[in-house]
Amino acid sequence: MDRLTAVLDPDVDQLQSLFESQVYNLSNPTVYFPIRHHSPACSYHLLRLIEEYKPDIILIEGPESGNPFISVLSDEATLPPVSLYYTYESELEREACYYPMLRYSPEYVALKEAKRLEIPAKFIDLDYQHFSTRASKSGQIEQKEISFQDETLLAGSDFINRLCQKTNCRSFDELWEKVFEIGGLEKSTPEFVQDVFTYCTLSRMCYSTERLQSSGDLTREAHMRQRINQAVLEHDRVLVVTGGFHTYGLLQPEKHESDLNQPKMDTQQADQCSDEQGKTGTSPRSPQRAVEPVTVHQQMYPMVYTFAEADRLNGYASGMPYVNYYDQIWNQLLRKKSTPYNLTALDLLSQLMRKLRDGHEHVSTSDAIEAYSMIQGLAGLRGKREGGVYELLDAALSSFVKGELTLATDKPLQELQQLLTGDVIGSVAPNSFSIPIVEDFKARCTGYKLQIRTTGQHKKVLDLYAKPEHRQISQLLQCITYLVPEFAKRQSGPDWIAERDMNLVRETWVYMYSSRIEARLIENSLYGGTLAGAATRKMEELMQEIPDHHSGELARLMLQALLMGLQDTAMKLYEQVRSALRTDGNFLSLCNSLQVLNRIHQHRRLLGLSEEQHLPDLVSEAYRNAVDKLLQLSRANPDEHEAIIQGLKLLAMLAESSEAYFQDETFRIHLNELLSDHQLPAQLEGVCVAISSGLGDRPRDEIVDRARGYIHGTPDQTRQTALFLQGVFTVARDAFLYEDQLLSELNVLIEKLSYDDFISMVPELRLAFTYFTPMETGLIAERVASLHQVEPEEMSRPAVDEQMLIQSKAWDEALRKEFAAWKLI
Repeated sequence: MDRLTAVLDPDVDQLQSLFESQVYNLSNPTVYFPIRHHSPACSYHLLRLIEEYKPDIILIEGPESGNPFISVLSDEATLPPVSLYYTYESELEREACYYPMLRYSPEYVALKEAKRLEIPAKFIDLDYQHFSTRASKSGQIEQKEISFQDETLLAGSDFINRLCQKTNCRSFDELWEKVFEIGGLEKSTPEFVQDVFTYCTLSRMCYSTERLQSSGDLTREAHMRQRINQAVLEHDRVLVVTGGFHTYGLLQPEKHESDLNQPKMDTQQADQCSDEQGKTGTSPRSPQRAVEPVTVHQQMYPMVYTFAEADRLNGYASGMPYVNYYDQIWNQLLRKKSTPYNLTALDLLSQLMRKLRDGHEHVSTSDAIEAYSMIQGLAGLRGKREGGVYELLDAALSSFVKGELTLATDKPLQELQQLLTGDVIGSVAPNSFSIPIVEDFKARCTGYKLQIRTTGQHKKVLDLYAKPEHRQISQLLQCITYLVPEFAKRQSGPDWIAERDMNLVRETWVYMYSSRIEARLIENSLYGGTLAGAATRKMEELMQEIPDHHSGELARLMLQALLMGLQDTAMKLYEQVRSALRTDGNFLSLCNSLQVLNRIHQHRRLLGLSEEQHLPDLVSEAYRNAVDKLLQLSRANPDEHEAIIQGLKLLAMLAESSEAYFQDETFRIHLNELLSDHQLPAQLEGVCVAISSGLGDRPRDEIVDRARGYIHGTPDQTRQTALFLQGVFTVARDAFLYEDQLLSELNVLIEKLSYDDFISMVPELRLAFTYFTPMETGLIAERVASLHQVEPEEMSRPAVDEQMLIQSKAWDEALRKEFAAWKLI
């Protein structure tokens, strides 16, 4: 084991004896092959071992629920990266787990070889829910996503940290690549396997029994031992492929654990734990404590995966980083190239040069030559036969980054990181386990030419009014994002729900596909087998949660259904919205309903609705119910005044329209009654009198008269003048723009106010005048200048600084004293 043995514990000799007798003895009925997940070197030596040992069956660390999918995973039409997606839900938690496989994953290589040799292969590990000990502390269901092949304990042990220091490696991954990925290619298969076994076992010995029990490792290993023992009874040669961290735990514990101070779990206790799991479907618990049955719903599916998600640097908790890099290494190994790392480095440097030049970066061929030369030099200095990915990164930093590394100069490293990770998405062979909603999603995306075969962000610009197909794509994207919000985002275009940018005729969407999108679709499969069906049922469940009197929320839900192309679902909402309108006693909620329903009616053809009388009746009913609640406004909360003003403006606009069902006198009558209420807040009074004046029910002079009443009223009324003006200006700015009376009265108010009262009123006055455009503000300034008999230009001059005024006053006083002394004044 060369340099590795120099820093190992004295127990290496005992481990070597154990390795030769039980782990890697080709005469035994069982051979153990310890691996690191997604390691090309492990897969390389696994192929050698299978050829030499010729097993009758291969047992693989993987969830037993995945055994029905082995034929799918090993199918020729399945192209990694792929994954088994497993989810379970109990009363306390809901968790999702991934079991990904790459082309060079030892588990996947074992499955493919088993199929080629026509021998069985089986997963022998527990499903995650049987050993998960994490539960919600709050009592609420939690959704979690984890990796089934978590290597946290292996990578974070004290042994690994000491070993990195001794070998001058910056990280666990760099150590692994140096010793195993590159160095392992020079070794025989027995030597390589022994190194992996020793390395992983010494890492395992850094943890106590309690730590291994709490992580679920001991429970899993007890279960896997049972499956191995069963296989030995049925087959002569059994090959066991598991993570190296578990290999020692799979050996006979009663014989060897005490010798090496390894945490021990009694075999009978392990079997009892396993039996309890089989009976209850719960996590193992203390034998002294009664185990209560827990209802668990679980499901598993084969699904596509991506290089980006399998990369440990992107948050994945297991396996090798730089997925595309090691995929290319695997290609070279399959081609039996003697220098796979040098060839891969040369190829990636060439790709990097092309990408940088396409991005107009200043790089030269000599930079690439220098980088390749530096890879060789660094490999020699670090004791490697070839330079690996860390030498490639260091060489790129030195050769392509000019000067100091900053955000402005790190483009070469960003591009290299993308090349090392890759953008490949796998595919799963057609099978009877296909999830209908996922198949519907893929078929519809393919039909509309949405890119779901590569990772990365894509853009789609839709001309909604000119092209019917684009409206259908918009409906599809709306439907998908309702179920899976992460898939797409509308960058620009009309926002029908918030009623923003309604003048735009194009939508711009950005979307990105990944295996997480497929996982979210699988989660939604419980709602239905198609996108439309799932969205319909999900919306129906949401409808049940909305109180009957919240008509505004139901109307928005109806509009959302139409935007998703679910016209039938929207029509199911019709009666529920009508029922809510009749029980809704809130003016703002009714105005929201009216606004949404009127918008649907006006754009009914674009939304796919046919001409029918039900929708106008619904709009009419919403209008009448909102009008009936007008008399409640005098007691409204001040925080609601702005929203109430928008509701009043909507009602006024509809009352002036030509639609027959808005042509009644009720709105005008209630408005007049409201203006007779002395408790009506000043801001709402300003809106109401301006609307009534605009409808011709009250003379224009009444606006001035009411304003005069505030200006010359009690001190409290005077302070509310600005609020009254705010209400007037929201509807009738022309009352101030072109008539002198209101301007004169406001001028009188400002002149008579004390300094402190004026300062306190300034914020509200400024807010009132924000309703005017800059051009209108200029017109007002000219009229004010005329009122004070000054030139309009003087109104636009900047105010004199306060300090300058104080200084000028001091100079004026000094001059007066001096003139008086000289008897000049």
